[in-house]
Amino acid sequence: MTFDPMLILILLACAAVVLVLGTGMGGFAKGDGWASKNSNKLMRMRIIAQFVAVVLIVIAVLWRQSGG
Repeated sequence: MTFDPMLILILLACAAVVLVLGTGMGGFAKGDGWASKNSNKLMRMRIIAQFVAVVLIVIAVLWRQSGG
């Protein structure tokens, strides 16, 4: 298998989504005021990370289809 930097970027973006989502869920599970203070920030970070991951996946699929 050859080294694919796009795959590494996609995996890092997906890991970022999981990390932010896990942090948010952990904060809510704790039940203290931290979750209420940071929930909107974490939601925005998750949406941005998901957007980046999806864009990278679409670019990779289009690049593979074009023969790259």
